[in-house]
Amino acid sequence: MFQQTPASDAAAPALGGNANAMAMQQMGFHDLLHNFDFLGWIVFVVLVAMSFSSWYFIIANAIRNSMVRGRADGVINGFWSNNSTQDAIRELEAQPKGEPFSKIALDAASAVAHHQQASASGGRLAESLSRSEFIDRALRQAVARESLRLEGGMTLLATVGSSAPFIGLLGTVWGIYHALIRIAASGNASMEAVAGPVGEALIMTAFGLFTAIPAVLAYNFFTRSNRLTYARFDEFAHDLHDFFATGARVEGVAPTQK
Repeated sequence: MFQQTPASDAAAPALGGNANAMAMQQMGFHDLLHNFDFLGWIVFVVLVAMSFSSWYFIIANAIRNSMVRGRADGVINGFWSNNSTQDAIRELEAQPKGEPFSKIALDAASAVAHHQQASASGGRLAESLSRSEFIDRALRQAVARESLRLEGGMTLLATVGSSAPFIGLLGTVWGIYHALIRIAASGNASMEAVAGPVGEALIMTAFGLFTAIPAVLAYNFFTRSNRLTYARFDEFAHDLHDFFATGARVEGVAPTQK
């Protein structure tokens, strides 16, 4: 009346489950490294290099920007609080090498001294450029130079943020291609045949995103932070121009910020 199920039929699902479990274990990062081919290694190495370089500039720019903005008020207020220009210049010269506000002020003071020397010696510089024009040119060059220094690493962050997902996508496409090759070679689409290549595809996608997302966030943050610093450069440069050109600071008049 009752038909007994063969032992082999009862064990088949268990064997299938064990095979699937073993196949899923081939989707780890360790197995990914062992299954890489030439293109897979190129994609992986490029993403690793992008990740390390972007994190280097993220940390370097964060430290530099925090130091610049932390010293800005002290440098600017220290310059205006000195009773003599010579004391202010000596205090500026004592600032660290990478401090931008002191370098802008020193360039303006150097331009004034150079123009005075040229005027005293009867050179053509004083005839071709007035004191105000010469100071203005020196300040523009100093602001442009210090602004460019703050841009260090920004191009790389933008490049990593825009290209890393596509490089990871290349690894994804290549992993799916390997899965299709295994299906064609084995004649079946079992988990054991496709687990390795699919795991490679998923990991490369995630790796590309993990590389790109911090770079994009850092780029946007530093762009905003640099814009605020540029505005302070311009404001300080305007005050310096008025001071060195007229001998007095014009207070209460700040450049329009957009």
